Amino acid sequence: MSPPDSITDCYLDRFEIGQIREWLWNLRARFGHSSLELVLVFVSPRFAEHSGLLLSLIKDELGPNLVAGCTSTSLISNAIEHESVEGFSIGLYHLPGSQLKPVYFSQRDVESGGKPSFWQQHNEVEETNGWIVFADPFHLDLETWLNQWNRTYPGIPILGGLATGSHGENRTEIFLNDQVFSQGGIGISISGETQIRSVISQGCTPIGDAWIVTKASQNILYGLGNRKAYDVLLETVDQLPKNLAHQVQGNLFVGLVIDEYHEDFQRGDFLVRNLLGADQEEGAIAIGALPRMGQTVQFQLRSPESARQDLKRRLEDTQKSLADEVIHGGLLCTCNGRGKRLFGTANNDASHVSEAFDHLGLVGFFCNGELGPVGELNFLHGYTASVALLTSKKPAAS
Repeated sequence: MSPPDSITDCYLDRFEIGQIREWLWNLRARFGHSSLELVLVFVSPRFAEHSGLLLSLIKDELGPNLVAGCTSTSLISNAIEHESVEGFSIGLYHLPGSQLKPVYFSQRDVESGGKPSFWQQHNEVEETNGWIVFADPFHLDLETWLNQWNRTYPGIPILGGLATGSHGENRTEIFLNDQVFSQGGIGISISGETQIRSVISQGCTPIGDAWIVTKASQNILYGLGNRKAYDVLLETVDQLPKNLAHQVQGNLFVGLVIDEYHEDFQRGDFLVRNLLGADQEEGAIAIGALPRMGQTVQFQLRSPESARQDLKRRLEDTQKSLADEVIHGGLLCTCNGRGKRLFGTANNDASHVSEAFDHLGLVGFFCNGELGPVGELNFLHGYTASVALLTSKKPAAS
């Protein structure tokens, strides 16, 4: 039997060099492949003071072509979510026929990124199958950066997430090979025979009817279907079944359709954004997005059950679409507002992803924001599970 293309595990113990070295050596022996193209590593804040040493140990014991990752308060390995732990999770990936190109970018680069061809020259990447990105959430204008990369690499998926650190501290770390950065972001361009397939679950279910935006300014919705947006919101909530009405407080969102050419809008067609407030006198509502006239919107409800069902449906749809592809491994970036905090029990996201794809090697972390595509554009999400699957075409039958 050939060895698996990915192996992931979690080290949850004190930082002891000899013990970690032996643990990594055993992991490399289990991996089996002569070439190790990629290692992803996520480190708890308590281990962050040892990050540089840990990266050196990974290089020495595993011999990878490329190492990337960041800090996180909670770690994912296979079907287990280790919340608020001390240690690190790690994933080893064999990606035959792939070309990986790492880049580092800073806020200064983002400020220069509006110039034509800046990012292609900076990244030394003109064409790619997709990006995996880890970034610091505190020192980057992430929305501007993401808009720039959407323009530079149109239709190309960007998957990943924003690092987390110790509670109350605006400090995180990003890793690239043997380097540790306290600001900026790193991206890995993946090309060649390896593709990146995405599963984006925003955890909401549409409620009420879909409406056309008839009046809006900046992030304020004034008119929906030539009615006051506030009145439409009240009507939608009033018509909810009793078993859903009690879940409304703090769990209402707005979904904006990205591709208007669909005849029937489903969960995955919406970009879900926060409902920030309402003004009864003006008949307006404020949302965490910039709606445009003529755009279709629909109110959304988030609950533990809707989040479970949305993820399961997104995974089922992806299973069908990947019938002709081999999955080499996966990355799960899930919001730090999910996990036990949302579901009440552990391992919801990791266990569903792992089971859907026959217990693939899955590694990941809990994020300050998740990256992933909706339609042809990439967005920064919240309360979302973002899954990146590394795949290639199945070899032709002989």
